[in-house]
Amino acid sequence: MDEPRSLTLADGGTLQYFVDDDAPSDSALLIYHHGTPAAGPLDDDLLVPARAAGLRIAELVRPGYGGSTRQPGRTIADVVPLVEALADHLGHDRFVSLGWSGGGPHVLATAAMLPGRCAAGLCLAGIAPYGAEGLDYLAGMGEDNIAEFGAALTGPAELEAFLSEAGGALATVTGPEVNEAMSSLLPDVDKAHLTGEGAEGLAAELRWSLSTGIWGWFDDDLAFVQPWGFSLDDIRVPVQVWQGSEDLMVPFAHGRWLATHVPTAAPTLADGEGHLSLVHRIGDGMAALRAHLDA
Repeated sequence: MDEPRSLTLADGGTLQYFVDDDAPSDSALLIYHHGTPAAGPLDDDLLVPARAAGLRIAELVRPGYGGSTRQPGRTIADVVPLVEALADHLGHDRFVSLGWSGGGPHVLATAAMLPGRCAAGLCLAGIAPYGAEGLDYLAGMGEDNIAEFGAALTGPAELEAFLSEAGGALATVTGPEVNEAMSSLLPDVDKAHLTGEGAEGLAAELRWSLSTGIWGWFDDDLAFVQPWGFSLDDIRVPVQVWQGSEDLMVPFAHGRWLATHVPTAAPTLADGEGHLSLVHRIGDGMAALRAHLDA
């Protein structure tokens, strides 16, 4: 489970993925879009509720992370052919999809562009489009994210410099260190989540994500603040939008905006939850995803 697998794409590139081999054999497929920069081995926060809902998670490792061939200048929509390739490789015509944080826009692209295959999506603490009317994009973000998005908006050179410094600190982070390393982005409810196995799991994801450099993170950030390459108005399949009121990474206003601009949104706007703690309530969301496949 902890080792990534690889498939060769039609253009000769490589796509890595993690897949839950311990899920029941009759499980349906859940394609997971990881956060930014939070690729790597899946932990029980997602695995346990997915299995309980009859879902087998396959995490798509985006280009530039791990061994997935980098695609400089990629848009959010560019993930969609990779989703199709992974679903084909795993032998599933239909599936559901979940995106957490930086994976949120990617699940929205999947829902918008693959309505015949993606039965439903779940956007967990996902970021909204930059420049969206009625949304103050940076308001409510923690200090580190304001600096990061400020660098992305200034230009590639500034972003590379910022991420090189930030990535150097996170590339070797341990579980006991992760709270301090991300302190400006963590409300108390997320700090409480980042203890024990929760802290070790996030630290492992950060180390894995940065083990091959900053480029997956870099390309994600540029893609977030550019046109996404698809329209939210094209979404016709059910999409759950989950957001916590205390989130300092992706502020609550992003979730509220998506809840009113995704045509099929079913919102869960959770009072008192943060960016990370929200996952403790995800069992209901997983069950709803499976129900859409069975409908």
